[in-house]
Amino acid sequence: MTMQISCDAIIHHPRKLVYETYRDKLPELLPYLPNIRGIEIKKREQEGDVVKFVNVWRGGGDIPTVARAFLSESMLAWTDYATWRQDAFECDWRTETHAFTEAVTSQGMNRYFEVDGGTRLEIRGDLTIDAAKIKGVPRLLAGKVGRAVEEFLVKTISKNLLDVSKGLERYLNEKAKG
Repeated sequence: MTMQISCDAIIHHPRKLVYETYRDKLPELLPYLPNIRGIEIKKREQEGDVVKFVNVWRGGGDIPTVARAFLSESMLAWTDYATWRQDAFECDWRTETHAFTEAVTSQGMNRYFEVDGGTRLEIRGDLTIDAAKIKGVPRLLAGKVGRAVEEFLVKTISKNLLDVSKGLERYLNEKAKG
């Protein structure tokens, strides 16, 4: 089963600034992202108006200390492959989780639109979890477990994507104040 990721955010700054900040200053946004502990740029390639990134994200900022004892670092990390096209103000992305890589697929597109008062960021994507490929999940329960995990992750991912947008706006507001 595939679940849709769909979030929109209004960021009260010009589209070009929002787009370029999201693309080029992501690690600087870390202090504004409560559920992200790290963002590491592994690779950046540019050809004209197209920029390709490979970034490693480390989540877990909101996970209680007690729970962290039971979660490995790999369960809270993912690699993001993103292609940014300046001429279209859009970004295609694909993520690979560091845990359950064979069971989880996620991909989509972010688009940036000029609107009154700033920029509308549209985030659209798909998340699929094949629980039958996760060790320890009985085949009879795989569909039910997969759907439950997908629903949880879509809610979590959507919240995190909106948090990045809010963090980006706070970052730009502080930069504008000087």
